[in-house]
Amino acid sequence: MKRIALLLVTAAGLTGVIAATVLPSGRTDEVVSPQAATEAAAQPARSAREIRGAASADEAAVAIASGKLPPEYRDWRLISVAREEGDLDDIRAILGNDAAIKAYRAGTRPFPDGTIVARLAWSYDASEENNKAFGRRQSFVAGHPKNGVQFMVKDSTKYATTGGWQYAQFDDGKPLVDAAMLKSCFECHQAFKDHDYIFTRYAP
Repeated sequence: MKRIALLLVTAAGLTGVIAATVLPSGRTDEVVSPQAATEAAAQPARSAREIRGAASADEAAVAIASGKLPPEYRDWRLISVAREEGDLDDIRAILGNDAAIKAYRAGTRPFPDGTIVARLAWSYDASEENNKAFGRRQSFVAGHPKNGVQFMVKDSTKYATTGGWQYAQFDDGKPLVDAAMLKSCFECHQAFKDHDYIFTRYAP
């Protein structure tokens, strides 16, 4: 009987140890069940870059929604470039935050929430300096900024009425507040609904 009682006490002690497991948050007033602890351990660890990227995406989305250019968006990676003629008449670069680049490279569609795509544009100018070096007229470069800086921010719940995307534009650092013009962005992008409303293909 003494041996059985000892085993019961030991088992109770082990249960107490498991119940007292501290959460990663550091709080001691919460406990984790053995099943929850096992499931948490099975989850793949997020890299430091992924954690920083998620935080940066949140900051950028908040800035854009607040009518401010997001910090460090010029450090985002290149998705592709394009040349537009007609009324736009510009050369442009399309950049993406970490979530956008990861989705592009993995072929993930629809894009996950937190994806942000930026479009920068410049005048399409002949470079006389370069042409002199080449000995003929062949060089064109990005000139002065034009047609604003545009963003698409993915939040499938918050922007459900516009395909899950927020459309924003900044002219000389100031947000465009013309609701009709911003609405026209979504109307134009509806032609690419099958690509989650994104025009740009990834340039490898």
